[in-house]
This record gives sequence, C-alpha cells and structure tokens, in this order.
Amino acid sequence: MGDFTFQELTSILAMQGFVGISLFSVLLLMALGLAIIFGQMGVINMAHGEFMALGAYTTYMLSMFTRTHYPELMPYYFFFAIIASFLVAGIVGYLTEFALIRHLYKRPLDTLLATWGLSLIMQQMFRTFFGSREVSPALPDWLMGSWMPTDSIFIPINGMFVLGLTTVVTFAVYYLMYRSSWGLNVRATTQNRVMSGAVGINTKQVDRLTFALGCGIAGIAGAAFTTIASTGPTTGSLYIVDTFMVVVFGGAASLFGTIASAFTIAQAQSILEFFISSSMAKVLTLLTLIIILMIRPEGLFASKVRK
Repeated sequence: MGDFTFQELTSILAMQGFVGISLFSVLLLMALGLAIIFGQMGVINMAHGEFMALGAYTTYMLSMFTRTHYPELMPYYFFFAIIASFLVAGIVGYLTEFALIRHLYKRPLDTLLATWGLSLIMQQMFRTFFGSREVSPALPDWLMGSWMPTDSIFIPINGMFVLGLTTVVTFAVYYLMYRSSWGLNVRATTQNRVMSGAVGINTKQVDRLTFALGCGIAGIAGAAFTTIASTGPTTGSLYIVDTFMVVVFGGAASLFGTIASAFTIAQAQSILEFFISSSMAKVLTLLTLIIILMIRPEGLFASKVRK
C-alpha cells in the first residue's frame, strides 16, 4: 500500500495500535470516573480533566521528593504515587461536592457552569504552584524501554503497565458498582432518592463518596498519563472533550459501553493520525460519532430502564 511493503504496513499498524491502546487506557480511566459522576449522578463535571492533572502533578511532586530525599526508593515510588494521586484527587473531589456540587443537583446547566469555573480556578492554581511550563516525573527504570516481539515491532513497556493498571481499576470499579452493598446504595439513590432515604440509606454521604470516587479515578488516570506525556496547567482540558465523547457514545451508565467506546475512539484516532494530520483525525472521528449518535442518541450500550 503506497510506499510501504506489506510487512512494514503490518508493523506500523501493530505499533500504532498499541499507541492507541495507551491512549485507550488513559481515556478509559478518565471515562470511568466521569461515567460514575455523569452517568450515576447526572452531574456534568467540566473540571474532570483538572482532577486528572491534579493526579499527574501529585505524581510529579512525589517523584521529585523521592529523588531528592530517598533516591534508593525510586524503583518503587510509582506504586505509592498511584495511591497518592487517587487519595489527593478523591479528597479534593469530596470537598468539592460538599462545598459546591450538593447545592446544584438536578440543575445540569448550573453544574456545567460551576465546574467550568472550578476548572479555570484549578488551572490558575497549577500555574501559580508549578509554572506554565509542562513537567514530567522521573520514571523508574523498569518503566523505560520497549519489548520487541519481532525485529520490526517495538511495544513500550510503560504502555503495557498502563494497560495492566487500567484493567485492575476497571475490575475494581465493576465490583464496587455491581457486586458490593455500596454500589447497590449508589444505584438505589440514583433511581429513587426519596425511597432510598426512607429505607435508611444516607443519600448525601452516597453522593459525596460517589463524586470523590469518580475524581479519585481521574487522579489515577493522571498518574498513568505521566508515563506517556508531560503535564501542564491546561493538560486536563485537552482531554475533557474526548472523555465526554467516550461516555456519551458508549452509554452514560454502561460500564461495558464505556470500555468499548474508549477502545474504538482511541484506536481510530491513533491509526488515522499516522496517515493524516492529528487535527483531521479528530475531525473524522468526531464526525463519525455524530452520525452514529444521530442514529442512536442513547449511545451504543444504553442501560435498560423500566418505563
């Protein structure tokens, strides 16, 4: 095809496909958190990308602290950074729900405007504390390099790690939402808040913890993001549109739909970007999604509800 031999084209598609899997992993982590907040709570969180950036900056700070004070722990710090990113983003999310979101339920336009304002505030805070330039943490040596299944295919080790991390988080979210009593409380509160409160469920606490969980997962996405790109004050805003596309295209309350949608969008953008420009790849992907959503506006895997 064109100037490429069949073997070269196969290698290119394989490597671009794995680049797409790395993007898929970050998008899925972002979308899982947003699906919990938007799909389960109906809150349009425009600051979700900034919670991802908060996780990325947490990883960067822990990296600098470890390299300066405990260099012998550098091979292990990244595991603690993932946990720290989840906790920091989750705590900030918990406080955000208490201070802001709880006053705006059932007012989607107000939540959109309020969280958009929050995203601008967080971006300015990032500029104040970290500067306008992009930063990257010092990654452990075991995350560097590539695995070569053949002489012409190079698969980055950091991409395989991010994929493994995403798999673990996805199964954890599935268990929490569909196999635990807490997930049952969340779904009950979503379907009928008044009745849930009548049977003893603390619906306000459920809302707070659900929002915190969604933000915490975005923090994990930020930690994973640092392995494949650098972080700046506006990094999160660059991914929020793609994340909303993933959630809406897959079905707002469908875990399987979120996974399938993230994989489809990431692979399409990655492979198209090699043959055409990045902007045109995004345009073609977006146009395709718009056409599909015009035919099926509820998404690919809409949840069945009792009428």
